[in-house]
Parts: sequence; structure tokens; C-alpha cells
Amino acid sequence: MYQLLDGKTLSTQIKEEIATEVRQLMAQGHRTPHLAAIIVGNDGASQTYVANKEKSSHEVGYTSSIYRYSEKTTEKELLESIEFLNNDPEIDGFIVQLPLPKHINEQHVIDAISPDKDVDGFTAINVGRMVLGEDAFVPATPMGICTLLKRYGIETSGKHCVVIGRSNIVGTPVANLLSRKGYDCTVTLCHSRTQNLAEIARTADILIVAIGKPEFVTADMVKPGAVVIDVGIHRIPDESRKSGYRIIGDVKHSEVDNLCSWVTPVPGGVGPLTIISLLENTMKAYKKNMKLQ
Repeated sequence: MYQLLDGKTLSTQIKEEIATEVRQLMAQGHRTPHLAAIIVGNDGASQTYVANKEKSSHEVGYTSSIYRYSEKTTEKELLESIEFLNNDPEIDGFIVQLPLPKHINEQHVIDAISPDKDVDGFTAINVGRMVLGEDAFVPATPMGICTLLKRYGIETSGKHCVVIGRSNIVGTPVANLLSRKGYDCTVTLCHSRTQNLAEIARTADILIVAIGKPEFVTADMVKPGAVVIDVGIHRIPDESRKSGYRIIGDVKHSEVDNLCSWVTPVPGGVGPLTIISLLENTMKAYKKNMKLQ
């Protein structure tokens, strides 16, 4: 019988740990950590993500600011806003919610963020530091995956980890992190062009799926007893639900779950830990900014 890697319950526990630390800092006379977000346009998913980040910030006692810009905002105006946040000593870390409108170059925007405030871990400097094993802000979803494995006591040393999906946001960084000392996995990074993908996936002790295709991983791709982490999240129509839709992942859980030793649910697995990672990165940025470490 499989066990759930319950990100929702774990995130509640870690939030309380962060909130306790914030209360201690305030008792010592320090201000609260401050996380800001920039959002451009009216993308529904982005609005939801930013609202959840704001809610979580308030739950742990952080100050939260949201800078909202219209779809027609120019790249120049956005870069000026980033420069303002870079130079504001009261703001410890900030994110620019992606995706951005097509007329704005995302890489230009990411490159403009100060590495010391880049709590999403997307700038070239933080990515480079992470790859070299130096102190860095690590992207939130890979960090959340590592937190799940660590907090649930999943053995990683010497295990074969197969990552399906090579994005800069999830697949590539998590493959790098799990190969390093402390996790010590042997990692195979697969993607849409990988030959014999199902055969390779079946060799995984730990299978991380972040390919962005609904129910892509089926039973024939999973070794019995494997740990399966499903990063995907897709909204599909379902007239039997009051909402009119249901949420599924990149794994076909109806086939796969009973093969697993541990598996993440969707929703409620990796997602809640992504926001936790952002809060943890903000605390780290705050301590550096306040010279508390």
C-alpha cells in the first residue's frame, strides 16, 4: 500500500515554524520580513498564484506588497519598477510573476533583478551558484521537492532518480540538486526527445515528473516500489463536479499509485511546498539584508 507525500499537511507545519521565528524576531525588536510581487496583466492562474503567496505571507507574519501593472505596460516601465524594488532597503525579496505579456522579454526582466533579492532563484547568478554548489537562492519548486524528500525521510543516497522534463524552472535544477552531496542520487534527466523513455523511467527508484502533459506517466513506466513525485497540474473539464473541472497531474494516478511506495497527490503534493520555499528564501534574504547571519 502506497503512502502519500502530503505537501499540504507539511506546509502547514513549516508555516508554523516560520511564524514562530518571525514572532521571535519581532520580540527582539526587528521588523518583519517583506516579500513583494510584481504582476503584469490579468492572467487568471497568475492572479491565483500571487493571491496565494500573499495569503501565505500574511499567515507567517510577513509584510506583503503587490505591484500590479496593466497588460500594456512597457518593458522599460517594468524595468524601472524592478530597479525601484532592488534599491528599497525595506523589501527583502521580490518575484516577477511569469508569464509576462509577449511584448516583454522575460530574460531581460529576470536579469534585472538583484541576485540578493531574487527569491525565485531565476537569475543567472543564482543559477550559477546553485550549479557550483555555492550558497544560492534555489528555485521554489525544486526546493519544495527536496523538502518533501527530506522531511519524509525518503532515502536518496545512491538511488537512481529519473527526472522527466528539462525546464529551467523545475527539471534541470532539481536534477542538479539531487545529484549533489547531501542527496547523492544518480540522476538521469529525460525529456520529450528521449528514446526508450518508458524503459528508462522503469529503472527509477525516485521518479520526478515535470513534463507538462496530463497523465503522461502510466503504469508501464513505473518500477514497483518507486517514489513518484508529480509536479504537473492541469485543469480539465468535468461536468460531474460543481466547479465544472477537476485537477490532474502529469501522472495517471489511477494506474500508478498502487505501484508506488510513496507518491504525491495532485493537488496537495508539490504545490504547497513551492510557496513554502518562497517564504524560506525570503527569510534567508531578510537575514542577509538585516545582517542577522
